Amino acid sequence: MENIEQLEHFVKIGLALARQSDTTQLLEQILQSAQKLSAAEGGTIYRCNGQQLEFATLINHRLQLHQGGTSDQSPQQAPIPLFIDGKANEGAVVALAANQRQPIIIDDVYQSALINQQKARQFDQQMGYHTQSMLTVPLLDHQSEVVGVLQLINCLDSNGQPQAFSLTIQRQVIALASLAAMVITNKQLVQELENLFDALSRLLAKAIDEKSPYTGGHCRRVPVLTMLLAEACSQVTTGPLADFTMSAADKHELSVAGWLHDCGKIATPEHIMDKATKLHGLHDNIELVAARFEIAARDIELDSQLDQASKAAQLTQLRDDLAFLRTCNIGGEFMSQDLQQRVHDIAARYQISLGGQLQSVLTAAEVTNMCVARGTLNDEERRIINRHIDITIDMLESLPFPKHLKNVPEYAGGHHEKMDGTGYPRGLKKEQMSVQARIMAIADIFEALTASDRPYKKAKTLSESLRILGFMAKDQHIDADLFRVFLQQKVYLQFAEQFLSPEQIDPVDLTKIPGWQ
Repeated sequence: MENIEQLEHFVKIGLALARQSDTTQLLEQILQSAQKLSAAEGGTIYRCNGQQLEFATLINHRLQLHQGGTSDQSPQQAPIPLFIDGKANEGAVVALAANQRQPIIIDDVYQSALINQQKARQFDQQMGYHTQSMLTVPLLDHQSEVVGVLQLINCLDSNGQPQAFSLTIQRQVIALASLAAMVITNKQLVQELENLFDALSRLLAKAIDEKSPYTGGHCRRVPVLTMLLAEACSQVTTGPLADFTMSAADKHELSVAGWLHDCGKIATPEHIMDKATKLHGLHDNIELVAARFEIAARDIELDSQLDQASKAAQLTQLRDDLAFLRTCNIGGEFMSQDLQQRVHDIAARYQISLGGQLQSVLTAAEVTNMCVARGTLNDEERRIINRHIDITIDMLESLPFPKHLKNVPEYAGGHHEKMDGTGYPRGLKKEQMSVQARIMAIADIFEALTASDRPYKKAKTLSESLRILGFMAKDQHIDADLFRVFLQQKVYLQFAEQFLSPEQIDPVDLTKIPGWQ
């Protein structure tokens, strides 16, 4: 080739290799480019895996052989060790080239001391072939580490006859090998960074799950459910989601967001995350309340102005009220105004003397906590724990995400938003959110509803959870279109079979779920 033609050829090869994302196809493409460049009728390329060379692709045009790579024929060669019994393997030319980190050029295989003549001649006799010239080039990265080996067989002249590889061809193939090694190394480095980032994301999620015994597994289950729903949505061909598709890169981006969706909880105080009961602090203060009730019972028994019947009645009422407070302390999903009023009445009813001063059996703070309508957190604690999403967004937006992960903060930061704009932290409406963020919102809620590790509620069944989600879809709290896909494609059942207990997986009648039609 002329210099300009050579330059154009290398530019085309470089661009083609850079665009190739599949490693198997990349190695085959390197081999094919080298064969075209050198007019070699045969060739093999190996990938280096630790201390051995693994066969990747073999192509021989004269023998019409194509093994490994994109062919439908599995590799016929076993891996070639670089070392045998601690010594460099000198019985294979490809191993020799890799260990020496130098190209090996053989003009006549039958005259070379480097070749096992018996095996070479036996192969040729079996195949009706004549192996003459050989060019073996190690693929070296920027640190001179071997990433693979390229071996070419029989450089052909213009008449199609085997000849030695000329100096010009040797230089061109070595240059191609250097370019190929750079491309392979860059892809390996990118993949290693991706693997490291994925591992760190999962490590952070695991740390958050381990931080609280009452939400353990949430950060692990949400990304699984997120990807199940995303996959179902990408298969829809009609309706509002017909145009929604996800490439492999899109799925990876959403998966990363799923694993990091609650990373802000790393900054949430443990005593709030672990607040199993309404009076829980460093310990459950219900026993402190019970101690005050014992004092109140003592005062009743010592009251000389009360007859035995009145004392018995008051002590019975006292025990009932304490039992009521113990029940309230556990928390739940709804506490009526009447029950909240009873807490206030109890606080006003019983006064005890401590240190010469009269005080209620319940402090003002304890009354406030006991009257929490849902769950165990009071308003201030709820604000603190809700801050985790602000912290999540701040943490993720501070990271220099590469272009293919740039949407992670938006996806992860939107799972507490509602379609009508009443969610938090930014009050976004449906049209302001990506489909991926809306998918995560459903995954986060459904996982929480079916979770069996919450201290203040029992794990809900499938039918109960779907009915609640149906009302949320009807009230524009979650995306109704996504919810229908969630039901139609039975995403809920796929998740249930992996994570729910058998008693939770009850029959589901879709006609009884709001938002189904």
